[in-house]
Amino acid sequence: MSVSTAAKAIFDSEIIWDAHSGFMPDPAADLNNLQIWRDAGINYLSIDVGFDLLPWEQTVRTLANFRHWILANPEHYTLVSSVAEIRKAKLEGTLAITFDIEGMNALDGRIEMVEFYHHLGVRQILFAYNRNNLAGGGCHDVETNLTAFGRQVIDEMNRLGMFVDVTHTGYRTSMEVMEYSNRPVIFSHSNAKALCGHGRNITDEQIKACARTGGIVAIVGLNRFLGEGRTDSDRLADHIEYLVDLVGPNHVGIGLDYAFPVDFKGIDRIISDNPQFWPKSEYPEGATSYSAPGQMRELTEVLLRRGQSEQTVRDVLGGNFMRLAAEIWK
Repeated sequence: MSVSTAAKAIFDSEIIWDAHSGFMPDPAADLNNLQIWRDAGINYLSIDVGFDLLPWEQTVRTLANFRHWILANPEHYTLVSSVAEIRKAKLEGTLAITFDIEGMNALDGRIEMVEFYHHLGVRQILFAYNRNNLAGGGCHDVETNLTAFGRQVIDEMNRLGMFVDVTHTGYRTSMEVMEYSNRPVIFSHSNAKALCGHGRNITDEQIKACARTGGIVAIVGLNRFLGEGRTDSDRLADHIEYLVDLVGPNHVGIGLDYAFPVDFKGIDRIISDNPQFWPKSEYPEGATSYSAPGQMRELTEVLLRRGQSEQTVRDVLGGNFMRLAAEIWK
C-alpha cells in the first residue's frame, strides 16, 4: 500500500510508541535485532526482561545483560526515564528504551524489588502472566482476588511512578487493580474479546474500567489475539477502531508484542512445552505470527483512509502514551 503525504507527515513528526516487545527475555537474545524497530521508524520501545514462567534470578540476569548492551551502543539506543528524553532520542535518531516485566514472580515476594527494578529502567510491571501468583490472578487460571501483596505493589508502583499493567491478568484481579490504583492503569498489549474471543483478550467492561482510570488499552499484533488468523494492518485497524468507538481515542495505543527468534525452539515450542501457562484449548498447534513494526507506516495510512482524524491517529500512534508517561513517570 502506498503511503500518502499526510500519513508520512504524521508518522515522521509523532513519537511512535510500541508498548511491549515479545522476544524471549534471555541474555542469549541478539539485541542487534532491535534494528528492526529503528528501521520501522519506531521511536520508543518497552523491552520485556522477564515473565512469570522464568525464575526471578533470570529476570535480573537478563536486565543486567540488556542494560549493558544498550549502554554500549549509544549511537543507536538510549535508555530513557522521561518524555523529554524520548523526544531528545528522536531528534538524535536513537531508539528510546525502557523495560517491562510480565508478572510479579520477578519480585520474589519482596516489595523492595519494585524500587530495585525501577532504578534499573523498568517502567511497567504487569500483575500476572496467565497464571495466578502472589499478587493476583492470571487470565488462564482460576479467578482470584487482588491480594494484600498485590495492593502493596500497586502502592509502591504509584509512589515510584510506574505503569501498572493488567495485560495477561485475570478478569477479577484486573478489575480490582483498576479500582484500587490511584493512578491510571494500562493494558500494554491486549485486544477486544468482542472481536476475537480468545481467553487472553479483554471484555468491554475491562476496557471501560481502564478508560475510567485514565489509562490506555494498547492493541497486540499476534494472529491468535487479532482473530481470523490475520496480522495485516487492516485487522490491526479493526481493533483500534473498536476501542476508539467504545472509549474514545484518548485511551488507545499500540503494543505489538513482536518477537524475533532467540533460540532454536521458537515461541511455538515454548508454548507447547508449557501448557500450564498456555492451555492447549486456547493455544492449539499452529504457528504464531506477528504484525511487524514495519507495518506502522501502512497502519497510519489505513486509519486515515478509514476516516480517522489526524489527531486520533497521532494519539493512537504515541500521543496517548506520551501524555500518560508525562503524568506518571518520575
